[in-house]
Amino acid sequence: MLFGAAYYAEYQQTTDLATDLDLMKEAGFTVIRVGESVWSTWEPKDGQFELDWLQPVLDGAHERGIAVILGTPTYAVPPWLQVKHPEIAAESSTGSRLPWGGRQEMDQSHPVYRRYAERVIRKVVGRYADHPAVIGFQVDNEPGLHLPYNDGVFAGFRDWLRAKYGTTEQLNESWGLVYWSHRIAEWDELWRPDGNTVPSYDLDWRRYQATLATDLIAWQAEIVREYARNDQFVTTCIAYSRPQIDDDALAASLDVAAGNNYYLMQDGLTVGKDVGGKELWWSTGVHALFQWSDRAYATKQAPFLVTETNAQAIGGSHDNYPPFRGQLKQVALAMVARGARAIEYWHWHTLHFGTETYWMGVLPHSQRPGRIFREVQALGTTLQKLGPHVEALVPDADVLLLTSSESRWAFDFYPPLAREDESPDTGSYERILGATYRGLFEAGVQVRVASTDQLLEIDVADLVGRHPVLVAPAVYVAEDLLLTRLRQYAEAGGHLVLGIRTGYADPLARARQEVAPAILSEAAGAWYDEFSNLREPLPVAANGPLRLDASAAGLHWADALQLEGAEVLAEFTATELEARAAVVTHPFGAGRVTTLATVPNAALSRGVAAWLVPETAATRWAAPAAVSVSTARTAGGRLTFVSNWSGGEASVVAPSAVRDIETGEQHAAGAHILLEARAAAVFEDTDHSAE
Repeated sequence: MLFGAAYYAEYQQTTDLATDLDLMKEAGFTVIRVGESVWSTWEPKDGQFELDWLQPVLDGAHERGIAVILGTPTYAVPPWLQVKHPEIAAESSTGSRLPWGGRQEMDQSHPVYRRYAERVIRKVVGRYADHPAVIGFQVDNEPGLHLPYNDGVFAGFRDWLRAKYGTTEQLNESWGLVYWSHRIAEWDELWRPDGNTVPSYDLDWRRYQATLATDLIAWQAEIVREYARNDQFVTTCIAYSRPQIDDDALAASLDVAAGNNYYLMQDGLTVGKDVGGKELWWSTGVHALFQWSDRAYATKQAPFLVTETNAQAIGGSHDNYPPFRGQLKQVALAMVARGARAIEYWHWHTLHFGTETYWMGVLPHSQRPGRIFREVQALGTTLQKLGPHVEALVPDADVLLLTSSESRWAFDFYPPLAREDESPDTGSYERILGATYRGLFEAGVQVRVASTDQLLEIDVADLVGRHPVLVAPAVYVAEDLLLTRLRQYAEAGGHLVLGIRTGYADPLARARQEVAPAILSEAAGAWYDEFSNLREPLPVAANGPLRLDASAAGLHWADALQLEGAEVLAEFTATELEARAAVVTHPFGAGRVTTLATVPNAALSRGVAAWLVPETAATRWAAPAAVSVSTARTAGGRLTFVSNWSGGEASVVAPSAVRDIETGEQHAAGAHILLEARAAAVFEDTDHSAE
């Protein structure tokens, strides 16, 4: 386990390096991240490099046994480069340059930018790659913030299309350009994306944009590896909401996945309290914290690093919500339970100037250690004890949840859901996926996430054996091969769960010419070709083995399912809509297909999840709703992570003999274990006969 923070001594007006590093050692820090944000400090003028300022930081860290991750400073262009080469600025629309003054304002594919970026990478990495403190490199930082519209980008897009489609006639056919007189005869007739209304065009535009972020990271990784030792890793920190990101493609060139997880504290992490407000770069709800972690694990289907996360309040001067006591430990252990191998805070000091003055660090503005430092210090002790036990940890999973970057991009352009003001909701994909994940989590079901590309790499028999339940919500853009694989999965014995919009469009976001869900309707025992948005929640009542709260309802959308053999598990309240069946199920081959015809509210989603997986780790531990239970296999046996996400006491019942990793206390099978408010604990199974 790595534990630490981003450290920027260069940001402080006055700093005592030795005191900082000594405090980090007291806090149990084993790693710091440095150097990624200050190109203008590394190179204050064109070709004038100042590289020695970081040496004392690395030397001091090494003396105290603190490792270092060194960043390449390529995401924040220095002013002298902006002035000398204004043409590298990214364009938010054709001919409209992004103004300087923030970060990532450049077209990252521009050859002039690349030339200067390579030079500073080689200088910085070449200077410090051999330093014994450096264990790895972070290339760039949160790539993919913008979708540039520059001439060079558009020319590259046209070349990409020519390589993909061969002829303009094939492009016309594929995109349906007969509509509204959009057919082109020559490649230079292709219009710019600014005013585009063609869904297939936009989807290919997003696919091409993703290659730019992927190429940037692969290009930097290749340069860094010219200098890196065999024992040093290369990564980047992913902000998963970035519009250019295709998770697993971007991470293919990296040794380990890493990401930045920000979340709303206080009641944003209290089970049973829904905190309103629009999510930006942060998430709300305990389920969202686990969903982020499972997505990070899915990036390479392997353990991951958390390169940034909250120490205190995050955001602007009006977003001051520091954690309740105990929440820092809860969050850290939750991420470790789902595969994190590093927890790094952003950042050590709190800034006294700049945009992020109120992104509070481990130390407050006074730079005096306070409550947050003490909680971080206690967490450091916990992680030191836990570290030897998480070797080869693999989080358990009851279901596999399928995700699709291409469907997300399609919904950005052509959303199926509406906001309250009836404008299109460009966050439709995440809303549907989040509603599904939330129900699974709140029912105690543990989730493994996989992309559609990753799914196709797994043998069907192996897939059924590893994941007896597979949930596929909102897989709108889907090739025949993928839908056939889902059908084969059910036929081979798996339980396939289909959410709305799955199987409706082809790989070019064109509506398919068959009833939905395409290729799967026979297996589902149901089909539809009529659907409706919902302005108000539509109540749903259970019918048969499904058990639902009285508050269960469908949100935003309803498919008018026509049944051909499927059993109805839940029905919408009767209305004049041609939609009655809300949840249906149908045996197929050795398996089963269940179809959910709406976006479930929390109660409906929980009820379906509990029916899908009636026995979970949470039920085995008799955990109340406020307590999460996450389990994992390790090299030494099994671990169980238990956390009370409420402001009151709660208790669980040990299903077998366990030992508290932190305190060493032994608990017999059947023992009631009291959890204080916001308490988190990790238990190892000592009854090996129960494995």
